[in-house]
Amino acid sequence: MKAIITDLDRTLLHTDKSVSEHTIAVLKKCRDHGILVMAASARPLRNILIYNDLIGFDAITATNGAVISLHQKLLEIGISYESGEKILSAILRYPDVYLSIETSRGLYSNRDIPVWEPVVWDKFPTLPEDIILYKILASSRQKKLYEGIETTLTDEVYHTIADNDLIQIMSKEATKWNGIRHMLAYFDISPGDAVYFGDDNDDIEPVKNCGLGVAVSNAIPSVLDVADRIIDSNDMDGVARFIEENIL
Repeated sequence: MKAIITDLDRTLLHTDKSVSEHTIAVLKKCRDHGILVMAASARPLRNILIYNDLIGFDAITATNGAVISLHQKLLEIGISYESGEKILSAILRYPDVYLSIETSRGLYSNRDIPVWEPVVWDKFPTLPEDIILYKILASSRQKKLYEGIETTLTDEVYHTIADNDLIQIMSKEATKWNGIRHMLAYFDISPGDAVYFGDDNDDIEPVKNCGLGVAVSNAIPSVLDVADRIIDSNDMDGVARFIEENIL
């Protein structure tokens, strides 16, 4: 294998969001052996940098593929203003909605969410000026939003649901797999020479299309079903253990 690509939350990271010294050491050995190490995550780039400081990723796909960091080069794939405001207007018709947008200028939300530290924005569905709209995030305590989410979308976007709770809406061009394709092409590596580790809905495509697709044991059933191998859970350092035993 020439490249190791991994999801972060619930895959490489422990449930408490930490990364073990063992995992850091194993990934360093990979780089010492000339194997590239890349990340592909739903997290925004700013929330990946702490792990990048520890691991030193060769490339990063962030925000489900809306942002691709290739050394000093940054690729950005956004939702148009017209489409974004139409979707936001439709979502706001549902009661009790937590609504956020991930943008090139940070996170905006209709309510304060302390763990995310957003800018509270009371002008939705109007978007802030001079931004690239990467992703729309929505959740609710009521089922109506989830039952009707398809009716809020435009032809420009698709959606996934993370952790059975958080709706994520992105441009159809902004997928983890497209981000991974950009990363591999940048280094002239075939997908067949890459191994991918994942656990959730947006990991299904890369698990299926990389040379070796690996699911941690805590992955959702649809990822387990398509994986070539199933390994120990994220809290058991499954990714690092697999790399030690099968790649290094």
